[in-house]
Amino acid sequence: MIVRQLVRQSRQLRALPRQSRILSRFSSTETTGQTPVQTIVAEQAPQLETPAPTVAVREPGTSGAQERLDPNTLRRVKFHSLGSDVTGVYRPESLLKNPPQATDVTLEMLLANQTHLGHSTSRWNPQNSRYIFGIREGTHIISLDVTAAYLRRAAKVVEEVAYRGGLILFAGTRKGQKRAVVRAAELAQGYHIFERWIPGSLTNGQQILGHCEKKIVNGLDETLDDLWKEELESYRALKPDLVVCLNPVENVVLLHECGLNNVPTIGIIDTDADPTRVTYPIPANDDSLRSVTLIAGVLGRAGEVGQRRRLARARKGHLTYEHMEPLRVQVEEQTLETAEGQKSEASSQEVVSEGSPLEKPKEEASKDDE
Repeated sequence: MIVRQLVRQSRQLRALPRQSRILSRFSSTETTGQTPVQTIVAEQAPQLETPAPTVAVREPGTSGAQERLDPNTLRRVKFHSLGSDVTGVYRPESLLKNPPQATDVTLEMLLANQTHLGHSTSRWNPQNSRYIFGIREGTHIISLDVTAAYLRRAAKVVEEVAYRGGLILFAGTRKGQKRAVVRAAELAQGYHIFERWIPGSLTNGQQILGHCEKKIVNGLDETLDDLWKEELESYRALKPDLVVCLNPVENVVLLHECGLNNVPTIGIIDTDADPTRVTYPIPANDDSLRSVTLIAGVLGRAGEVGQRRRLARARKGHLTYEHMEPLRVQVEEQTLETAEGQKSEASSQEVVSEGSPLEKPKEEASKDDE
């Protein structure tokens, strides 16, 4: 055992110089002799020129903020403009923000907004048979040709009423019709109601609407409160010159009061409604918000065109309606007319008394005859 340990130790001592030489070769910084292959490669390799200083050049389409972005975001920004654009999609806000004019309405637009869908055949009103195109799966289909023609006629009526300075009332009391009603009234510079109609607002308007605020404007829509301040309370509540009803089925009382007061009406008539209740019916779907929004927007745009025409003539000094004088001016004119009438009567009597002699009395004439 002792001999084996001695032999093992002697072998380890012999291996130490070899390991030290290998370690010194890797740890030393001195250059060793080059081999022939290395010298040939070194002679054939060209001398590299020192690189010139680089200057950062900004691309014409990039900004300083894009240069600070990470590469993935910058790559996404560059390739964002590539690809195809999706067109011809339905945008619900377009009909509210920019409704079309009556001349721009097409059958494709009416079809896309579901104006052709009626009610079930079991709920139809026989008076609407002239507006129905056919039946599909138990549902009446409204003729879009008739809808387009009646819509253009109603738009022309709204335009002329607005051109002559009339008051237009838009009524839509169903859920979801508020935005369409308000937008149409803003375009036509009219009035709107999107809640329950108060019965008697037209037949008994002085008691129901007499406490409302009143305003008097001139031909250029400028308020004249200074001249009429003392006389506003003496005027009665005005009635609308035209009523546009978007859901006639729920507003039968409104249409009845308009008929009693000779106020023309425009209404969306579905296959279950009575077309004789309105003056200018528009056969269309009154249950779809897209259909109601389209029709209300077209009528509101027509009112806007009429108001623009009226203001253009008013700036030139021509009024499209008869203006109303203040009460005190009317009273003064009436007093002047009565005074002039009395003077003319007195002058005529004086002329008769100073003229040719009057006829003799009957008694004297009879004595002369005898």
